[in-house]
Amino acid sequence: MKLTLLALCIGFFMDLCFGDPHWLYHPVRFIGNLISKMEKILRSILPKNKKAELIGGGILVVSVIFLSTMIPYVVLAISGFVHPVLKLILESIMCYQLLATKALKDESMKVYYELKKGDINGARNAVSMIVGRDTASLTEEGIAKAAVETVAENTSDGIIAPMLFMAIGGAPLGFFYKAVNTMDSMVGYKNDKYLYFGRVAAKLDDILNYIPARISAYLMILASAILGMDAKNAYKIFKRDRYNHASPNSAQTESVCAGALNVQLAGDAYYFGKLYKKKFIGDAIRKISFEDIRLANRLLYGTAVLGMLIIILIYILIFIIV
Repeated sequence: MKLTLLALCIGFFMDLCFGDPHWLYHPVRFIGNLISKMEKILRSILPKNKKAELIGGGILVVSVIFLSTMIPYVVLAISGFVHPVLKLILESIMCYQLLATKALKDESMKVYYELKKGDINGARNAVSMIVGRDTASLTEEGIAKAAVETVAENTSDGIIAPMLFMAIGGAPLGFFYKAVNTMDSMVGYKNDKYLYFGRVAAKLDDILNYIPARISAYLMILASAILGMDAKNAYKIFKRDRYNHASPNSAQTESVCAGALNVQLAGDAYYFGKLYKKKFIGDAIRKISFEDIRLANRLLYGTAVLGMLIIILIYILIFIIV
């Protein structure tokens, strides 16, 4: 238990320092490749009907979760037999790679710098790297909004949620979460191709993120107060707009961010050339700008650090009680 906390702390510190170097092979790429190959195999052998696609999607989820969780578990078990320090080093690296604080900030700030220098096409290209919507016709305001939304939503999916899972079950449980989250991002769409095949992954992702998303939202409200943002409005918008999204979880942190920054997020967006009608999140107290990307990242870091500190505090309390 102590080694798990130490590995998580080291991994979190490494994440803040190094982010996601492009030269370093990331385990999520392995998970993504596994999902793609499994999907091809399953689609090639299963009949093309709704029931078969649901079954195929279920097989995909079980297979990917099993391999993504068991491989790090076995690696850590073997390394533990060799030497506890070796296990600590390997688990710290795994924890580091499962967190995305600096990577999220770095990628969103690329959008910020392109907008700051007035390069709208460069900004559209930069934001297309971190969002799923169509970006070719986005205005400066639309680009800034998309970047802020991504930072807000992924504060839960990319940092707090995996952090919580690792705090409970170490890196293997973190990989369990990451496998489900990656499947949702790849096959969890409500379109003709994935409506049935991706349903199991999408529902499981909703279940796994239900509690972490809400914990993330309250941490973000606290962070907004500490950082001198509008915490009162953050709480107000959170209570009012946290379900203004098709997902039961995505608007939890987006609503807090919108309230803390006094801007309006969400609204209609194009995906794969099709317009999707969406509710707004927050009030347009002021017009959103590229500077809000920087403010959203301050909120991201404040929330992440608070989350880590609270996990450490809980561990200390457990040690004292036990």
